[in-house]
Amino acid sequence: MGDPRLPRKKYETPSHPWQGDRIKREREMLYKYGLKNKTEIWKTETLLRKVRGQARQLLAREGEEISERDKEKMLRRLATLGMLPENSTLDDVLALNIETILGRRLQTLVYLHGLAKTPKQARQLIIHGHIAINGRKVRVPSYLVKRFEEENITYSYSSPLNDELHPMRPKIEERELFERSEEEKETYRRKGGRGRRPPATRVKREKKEAVEKKEKPVEEKETKKEDTEREKEAVEKKEGE
Repeated sequence: MGDPRLPRKKYETPSHPWQGDRIKREREMLYKYGLKNKTEIWKTETLLRKVRGQARQLLAREGEEISERDKEKMLRRLATLGMLPENSTLDDVLALNIETILGRRLQTLVYLHGLAKTPKQARQLIIHGHIAINGRKVRVPSYLVKRFEEENITYSYSSPLNDELHPMRPKIEERELFERSEEEKETYRRKGGRGRRPPATRVKREKKEAVEKKEKPVEEKETKKEDTEREKEAVEKKEGE
């Protein structure tokens, strides 16, 4: 049980630690949403599991007066958070996925509104107190933004990023989520994943190939010199004869 005064883990971890498809999917979400670690994914999955479990319980008790009241309350709360449109049903709740919740995080919306260049930078700006909602600083990247708060996400009044000429300030423009340039795709592919260094064997092989490329022109020059010297010797012999 443990000491009740100590905080306990409020999320569930995967049942099996080594599942290739799950690990690949989690790694892509880490890069896509700029998350700190996989714990944030597991917390979101636990929240989604609880919401869908409540929806299944309400479907089982459909017709009761209390269940109808709880149903309206839950649908209203999810609509306020922007996860569902107005006049949704419990079937829409069961159709929710993890990316719906991750898309409502403050970190994601700061990036989508053009206040940061990357999701990682959006996280840094939030933690350092550069982002405010309705004029109030919010330092929690995982804060779920309500629908009416989304238009009021700005730089905080004390942030130097309020200056439009600030060098770290990106252009204020709406953008599609997580567009990668060809260079980013290439570096991501070469590193073998999110921010991970390439294996030592690959580094050694690349260094060896680079050295060989530099040595090849020298070898070609030497062979050309030898050929010209042989031709000169042959010409001199003919002239001597």
